[in-house]
Amino acid sequence: MKAQQWFRRIPWTITACAVALIFVGLTGIERGDELARGGGLSNRQTVWILISIPAMLAATMVPYRTWRGASYPLFALSLLLLVVVFFMPPRNGARRWIPLLVSDFQPSELAKLAYIMSLSHYLMYRRNYRRLRGLIVPFLLTLVPLGLILREPDLGTSMVFLPVLFAMLFAAGARPRHLVFIGVLGVAVAPVLWTGMSVEQKSRVVSLFAQADGGPAPKGDGYHLHQSKQVLALGGLLGSESAGMAIDDPMAYHLPAGRTDFIFCLIGERWGFTGCALTLLLYLVLFARGFMVASATREPFGRLLAVGIVSLLATQTVINSGMTVGLMPITGMTLPLVSYGGSSLLSSCIAVGLLLNVGMRPGYEMTPDPFRFGGSTQSVTF
Repeated sequence: MKAQQWFRRIPWTITACAVALIFVGLTGIERGDELARGGGLSNRQTVWILISIPAMLAATMVPYRTWRGASYPLFALSLLLLVVVFFMPPRNGARRWIPLLVSDFQPSELAKLAYIMSLSHYLMYRRNYRRLRGLIVPFLLTLVPLGLILREPDLGTSMVFLPVLFAMLFAAGARPRHLVFIGVLGVAVAPVLWTGMSVEQKSRVVSLFAQADGGPAPKGDGYHLHQSKQVLALGGLLGSESAGMAIDDPMAYHLPAGRTDFIFCLIGERWGFTGCALTLLLYLVLFARGFMVASATREPFGRLLAVGIVSLLATQTVINSGMTVGLMPITGMTLPLVSYGGSSLLSSCIAVGLLLNVGMRPGYEMTPDPFRFGGSTQSVTF
């Protein structure tokens, strides 16, 4: 594709929102460095930004359908790497990273993208998922990486797979009554899943229902939620400095994982309710435009890929922002494009790049009409 065509076709709204979120996150990380009286994580994040934004743009160059044939091998590689992490030394009681020469690599970030690509490839022209038993294979494809990631343990990342699966099945044309049945069945077996959770994971769920505002910080997992609310409340409408409530004693408002899992709190402390609202608005515009890309794409692999990517980013955003205000359990979930971390930022940028790629090439394929079933003339659309 020539440079002029590339410039004209790229969805600039998605690009602008993604870049704006990256720099909003950088301001939050800088604020975290100020409160921690050092750390230099904002400088490291700047380096990753200089790598990730070009990677996002590079992901738009090669037509997305070229990656379709590599989706299954890439998924197999990601599963292999998820097994390799169990042989790595633990860090804070978890095995999630593979140490490399310059940084650590988190295979679960690759697994999320590889899973979406593989599921898009599997669903693109099949009809069997219109029957209940035809949903078995998609669920097995989901449960394998989900189970491995849950064993690391990484409750947060494992939580994104099922919402993505349901969104992609719905977009592909699975019958809503089958999806509702499976959802009810999942609720019914929740007690069984509860017995398989670790003590730490159970504690994080329990603390969600035992939270109390004000008073001294509780011990255990409730401490994270208490501190996140305290820091978030300091922001007021326009930020703590504007409200005359700047933090004088950072230790009194110590926020564990503030620049990663709880970056949304630092944005709220620095820019107030206005900053939080604008951040969520950027996400909403990005997601809405992403679903518009999916709706305009008639090629089935591209449509499902776009739906999967938007669903992934939206699920992460809901879980991360929800846990900071006590609406979701505390999990190790980063805020996409915003939180500190090389693997998270790079994978999110590549995901957005693939979404842009689909938006630039929404054409047709000379194959059976996608999303059409049996002898009916009615297509499944958004």
